[in-house]
Amino acid sequence: MRSMLGLVVAVSIVVFGITAAHSQTNPNEREVKSIPSQFDKVGVWGMDIVFKDPRIIKIKLPTRGERICWYMWYQVINRTGKPEEIAPYFELVTLDNPGIYRDEILITAEDAIRKLEDPNDYQKIKNTVMMSKNAIPPSKEDAFPRAITGVAIWDAGPADPAKRDPKSKELAETTRFSIFVRGFSNGSVEVDSPAGDEKTITQYKTLQLNFKRKGDRFSIDSRDIEFVTPPQWIYRSASRTITETKKDDDKDKK
Repeated sequence: MRSMLGLVVAVSIVVFGITAAHSQTNPNEREVKSIPSQFDKVGVWGMDIVFKDPRIIKIKLPTRGERICWYMWYQVINRTGKPEEIAPYFELVTLDNPGIYRDEILITAEDAIRKLEDPNDYQKIKNTVMMSKNAIPPSKEDAFPRAITGVAIWDAGPADPAKRDPKSKELAETTRFSIFVRGFSNGSVEVDSPAGDEKTITQYKTLQLNFKRKGDRFSIDSRDIEFVTPPQWIYRSASRTITETKKDDDKDKK
């Protein structure tokens, strides 16, 4: 298999100023404001995002068995002045053993997360597909924000360490990673292809959140995951995931 380092099509080209603050209602929540950029075109808007550090659960998934799942609870606040549609897209990039993982729609895990995070179903937590079904209503600057709550989920590997692939670490064992959050802004730019040809590639305004994980690599204690400041708004291309690369490798073998 080709090196995972080659998975990233294009990385960030610029870092923007950012404002981050703990939520006044919950110290475990962090709010990241949408910040304009000199690279934004006319009419570019962005959402404010509130998030909690990724958490870990063990759950039995249909057809997959007992698995470790990682998830990130988040809220979207629209201060653009009018309803806007979004298309959430989350990529988790491991740095100690480079790999790229896109969030999945895992209904069984989603139900378990709701029971943990919102047992009374007050927040109506949505997965990334359902978040795109309806426009995000605007919040007034002088009123309590109308936050829409969502969750991004990753299957991090078998719960039994003995069943994990010894040749390539599973996501469950990573100690340094970043989560790239795309789709909460309509910002995009066309840049020259790094291959040096005449083609161009599209980069999207994306929020980069960095994390580290302490303790034993087999631990499933969510308290081991810590946010590494600062959050950054960048322009970045979509990357090829582990699954997509494996499919291409299989084609090459054939």
